[in-house]
Amino acid sequence: MTEVRIRGEAADVARAEAQAVLAMLHDERRRERLADVVAAVDEGTVAGDDADALGELLELGLASGRLRAVYGPGGEQAALGLFRRLPRGRELTESTRELNSALDALAGRELHSVSVSALGPGEYGVSISADGFEIGLRLGRNGARVTTIGAGG
Repeated sequence: MTEVRIRGEAADVARAEAQAVLAMLHDERRRERLADVVAAVDEGTVAGDDADALGELLELGLASGRLRAVYGPGGEQAALGLFRRLPRGRELTESTRELNSALDALAGRELHSVSVSALGPGEYGVSISADGFEIGLRLGRNGARVTTIGAGG
């Protein structure tokens, strides 16, 4: 299990955001879970379930714009840097690398078609055709994923 160190402005934002959500919770089990996250942030490292819970919390705050609105651009950047070091953020970063690698196959090819389709709430399919080569992508909350790649019409 990997521990992620938290310090400086990232720790301040993570602590404040976790405490803000904790103050609104009524479910005792969830309150205990989030209190554990606050304690881990106070200790300066998160791992396991605490890292996962903190990642979800930061992801929601980043996606909604709440972190920028409440903590300003500096706080948002600190939270984003922390998010990228947590398991969920690392997973999203890796899926982006894989997507870029697949798209490199299109370099120098004439683009013939691009289509986007809604697959579900927050999930999209993208199909790209270029000079006899096709790539199918799935984009959504869980990152980007290459679904098909190879020769095509």
